[in-house]
Amino acid sequence: MKSIKRYDVQEDWSYTGLVEAGDFYFLNYCSGNLGQPIEDQINGAFDEMERRLALVGLTLDALVKMDCLFRDIWNLPVMEKVIKERFNGKYPARKSIQTEFAQNGGPEGLLFQVDGIAYSKALDISRN
Repeated sequence: MKSIKRYDVQEDWSYTGLVEAGDFYFLNYCSGNLGQPIEDQINGAFDEMERRLALVGLTLDALVKMDCLFRDIWNLPVMEKVIKERFNGKYPARKSIQTEFAQNGGPEGLLFQVDGIAYSKALDISRN
């Protein structure tokens, strides 16, 4: 069995941004462009996911599951638009949740965050 490896460790907040366990990678707290409009924050969160996945040679195509957290769940159509633009039909399973974020900036700060699970084995990814 492979050992567990941790990447992008954040000592100040006591978390790891990317954890490798076997053939799976677990990502959390992906956010970006705080204080900007929701579409910019969603793109910023996916940019952060891409940055972390690149640490281990993966791309967004490797994502198999996402948990999408919104301050306002009614922004779901904005996220769906961004996903269509960025995932090219290779959509991971996902769920969307509304939550209050405990983040500096209050209601005007963090509007979107995404966590994910990626799979590292080479696959024939299709829509079937």
